[in-house]
Amino acid sequence: MTENNKKVATIFYGCQMSERDAETLTAISTHKGYTVTKDLEDADLIIVNTCCVRESAENKIIGKIGQLKKIKEKKPSLKIAVSGCMVQQPGIMERLKKRASHVDIWTGTFDLENFENLLDSALQGEKAILISEKAAKTSEVVPLAEKGKLRVSQNIMYGCDNYCAYCIVPYVRGRERSRPLNDIVNEIKELVASGSKEVTLLGQNVNSYGKQDGFSYDFADLLAEIDKVQGLRRIRFMTSHPKDLSNKLITTVAQSQNICEQFHLPFQAGSNRVLEAMNRKYTREYYMERVDNILREIPHARLSTDIIVGFPGETEEDFEQTLDLVSKVHFAQAFTFMFSKRSGTAAADLPEQIPLEVKKHRLQRLIELQNSRSLSWRQKMIGNSYEILVEGTSKTDQKLLTGRTRGNEVAVFEGNEDLVGKLVKIKIISANSWTLYGEFEGIS
Repeated sequence: MTENNKKVATIFYGCQMSERDAETLTAISTHKGYTVTKDLEDADLIIVNTCCVRESAENKIIGKIGQLKKIKEKKPSLKIAVSGCMVQQPGIMERLKKRASHVDIWTGTFDLENFENLLDSALQGEKAILISEKAAKTSEVVPLAEKGKLRVSQNIMYGCDNYCAYCIVPYVRGRERSRPLNDIVNEIKELVASGSKEVTLLGQNVNSYGKQDGFSYDFADLLAEIDKVQGLRRIRFMTSHPKDLSNKLITTVAQSQNICEQFHLPFQAGSNRVLEAMNRKYTREYYMERVDNILREIPHARLSTDIIVGFPGETEEDFEQTLDLVSKVHFAQAFTFMFSKRSGTAAADLPEQIPLEVKKHRLQRLIELQNSRSLSWRQKMIGNSYEILVEGTSKTDQKLLTGRTRGNEVAVFEGNEDLVGKLVKIKIISANSWTLYGEFEGIS
């Protein structure tokens, strides 16, 4: 078998940054002559890009890597690469290598640009391991993305300088490094020329874009330039840290043509005491002020958030303040989590760790509240018309098409498959907590 008819399958866990890294590794593999397959049994190279944000994710990943051993036993020529945050986590590699001797390539988050060389070594029968202790100032990888996709993600920066007490990210992705504006804009132009219509700009804290690198422009300026790209119809971004969300950015979104009126603004906890312990560097009152400023300039803006329950020392009163904030801010969507200890973070060794059963009970109460709020939000959309970018057929019903509003709500409706990739208008006729159901009205 020649290299040109080998196949690569990629699995990723975790956030959109992890997904984006997985896409990059896939693109490097295709540049080497591999074709993409979803069938692990048919693959000659399997890439697993990992996550270490929560212990549950790590356990799932270790289980999956173990399952791949059986595939390799049937196909000894198969190469397995494990990459990403879990590999980069200090002190974990020795444990992983002992449990997964069948893995051919190990690499972390700082060495994507060297993946082609690692693959060459593995193809020659070597065990290829490269895990740098810190990121280079600039570590650009070409090719950066798979072209031809309707919706794409694009890194505008790497790393994080915030060191929230619960978060492992600064330790496995390094300090903040921002990419130059012209490089980002030019790559987006190439992606649009290949058929992309929507881009999501990625960074652990996009609002601090350029600050550590001394750029003469900021995130709002970058958004304004991307908004000028011909043929690009939608621009999204995540994640925004509340402490760095500027009025200039809000105004830029309000005055734009293609920047979606959607703000993912994690608040994490509604109690100032817990926020201080988390090292979030803002108060509940400041967060509410940011929300008020968004809705003042963009009344139809969609807000989503992240929330952690059961942070060490969280009292019932603290948790009630979280519920109160959810009741006061109408989030269209919330991603809710139980606190999970991560070795090496400040919160891992804090006293007053919350019992698992208490965390589970609080999480369930929070989910029930947010589900009711999400349902109320979507029911208010019934009878109105919205623009949808049609992404394809629904996974649950192949007779229906699916897409998203500018506010990122998922919508399904009946229509012909030739509408895929187009912007259409639909009228909402019903809704549940997660999905809008509509009727096709016409091309937008």
